[in-house]
Formats: sequence, C-alpha cells, structure tokens
Amino acid sequence: MARKAASAKDVAELAGVSRAAVSRCFTPGASLSPKTRERILQAADQLGYQVNRLASGLIRNETGIVALIAAEISTPYRSHLLSALTERLQQAGKVALMINTDRSDDSVEQALRHAISYRTDAAIFLSGMPARSLAETCLRNGMRLVLINRDEERPGSLRLRLDDAEAGRRAVALLLAAGCKRLGLASSAADTPSLTERERGFREAATAAGAEFIEERRGPTSYETGQELGMALLTQPNRPDGIFCTTDLMACGIIDVARWRFGIAIPDDLSLIGFDDIAQAGWEGYALTTFSQPIEEIAAKSVDWLISGEQKNEAEEVLLEPKLIMRRTVRQIYVSDTEDRRQQ
Repeated sequence: MARKAASAKDVAELAGVSRAAVSRCFTPGASLSPKTRERILQAADQLGYQVNRLASGLIRNETGIVALIAAEISTPYRSHLLSALTERLQQAGKVALMINTDRSDDSVEQALRHAISYRTDAAIFLSGMPARSLAETCLRNGMRLVLINRDEERPGSLRLRLDDAEAGRRAVALLLAAGCKRLGLASSAADTPSLTERERGFREAATAAGAEFIEERRGPTSYETGQELGMALLTQPNRPDGIFCTTDLMACGIIDVARWRFGIAIPDDLSLIGFDDIAQAGWEGYALTTFSQPIEEIAAKSVDWLISGEQKNEAEEVLLEPKLIMRRTVRQIYVSDTEDRRQQ
C-alpha cells in the first residue's frame, strides 16, 4: 500500500509549531525566525513533505507555470534560447512547460488547451512556425504573452525582436569591402519573419550598391538544407564569391560543400557570413563570421517582464541589435588577422 503523503499539519506537529508558521516557512519573503525555519525544514525533510505549489497558486490565482511554444527545437539556436529561458524561469521560481509546434495537426492546439487546463500563467512564443491562432487562444484565457522575433502585436504583450534587416545590409557592406564581386543570398523556405527581414535587408543593400547577386531559398532550416543551397549556388556558371546565409546552421552546410565537394578555399576564393552565432560557428573547422543573437538578454528581458506583474493594455516592443562576430570566413578580415599575428 502506498504511503500517504505528509501534510503541512503533520510538519507542524512534528516541528512543534503552528500550521501558519509552516505556511510562512514556504512562502518567499514571509517573516519567520531562523530557528523556527530550521525546525520546520528539518521536520519537512524527515517526513518527505513537498509544498503543493499548484494548489497554493490557484488560491492566489497564479500557478507559476509558463508555456514555451516553439518549433525546430532541435536546432542549435533554438535549443540554446530554450535553455536560457528555462534557466531564467527556474531562477525566478517559475515552471516551464514545453509545447513543440513542429507538427501542423490538431495535436498542437490540444497540447496548448491541456496546458491552459493547468492554469498556465503566461506563454513565451519563439519565432518560427507557431500559428497566430495559438497566441489568440492564450490571450483569451488571460495569459500574459511574450513574443520573440515574431511579426505580430498583441494587446498587453511584450514583443522582442532583432533588427534583422540591418544585419542583412551590413552583410552586403562587409562582403563588398572584402572585395567580393558576385554576391549570393542563401536562405530556407521557412518564411519566418526573422529570415524574411534578413533577406530584405540584403536585397535592398545589394540593389542600392549596384552589386550583382543571386539567391537560393529552399527546404527547412537545417544543415542538410545548407548543403543543398551550397550545391545550387556553387554550380552556377558565374558562382558567387561572397555569400550571406540567413542562419549559421545552413552556412555550415555550405562551407562543407564548398571545401569537400568543390575544393573551394575559404576565405581566399569564397567569403561567407552567417547569423545566430551558434556554438558550431566558433568551432575551429568553421570559424564562421556571423551575427550574434543576444540570447541571454532576450531571456532576461522576457522573464523580468513576466515577473514584473505590470499589466498594460498596449503592447510593449523592444528592439535589439545583433552583434557582428568577426572570425575567419571573410577574406579581408582573415588577412588582417594573419598580419596582426605575424607582427606580434
């Protein structure tokens, strides 16, 4: 027969204190003497007592549960961001509930409704595939909403986005400064707001500069898509000598195709710039010049806003700047870096 779970009353009796003292002991910020707190904690540990946070949260009309709604969670950028968000939420005493939206059937809506049944307080939507209808469902059920790199505004929500178009424009300037004559734009067919903005910025800057460029868009955001993009771009009769890839993961695929299938030297014969600054971008085998997403800042602003408790009718927007990380896949920077080392 299963052992009955210990109650707060059991802890109070063993510690020789009131039931109210036990409640204060497990309430953040509540006043209690150190000696009494120690007796209560020792009793709770002896009895295996655990606070029913869900029940106490329902009394206060909050549970501390935050839904993380995302697609492509296995990609390096997305997994890094999810890791940062869950760590911040845990530090704030919140519980993260993950909803994977890769599938396009009713299972995603069902998962969200299941989360709502637990009285989920808030939801953080990451960029990618999550449908707009899911955000509407969250708002109708009184949940606070954080939207990361999404092109929608919701009343009373926080929208965090990057200046993706500016990164595309800066990529063009950097490639032209490196002496590239024929530019390439490589992107997936995901059509997320972040990717389309990077593409737009690139096209605008290349057109304004009168630069010759070609582009390829295909497949999901993956390393394998990068390989396909590399094959498509590098088999052109007049192949590009400078490529901006809208994500690092695809850029890694292009680099490997260039080196191992065509014997193209990077950066001497081909310069590449990525976006995201995933861990692989810093590996010695890639040393990819890229734009870094401020993941820790995104996570901090998201969670700080959620725990602030401020309720506003209008949407709040924060624009963040991606930082250029210069490594060794753009020729001009590589040569300069080599010369600096020789002079030391």
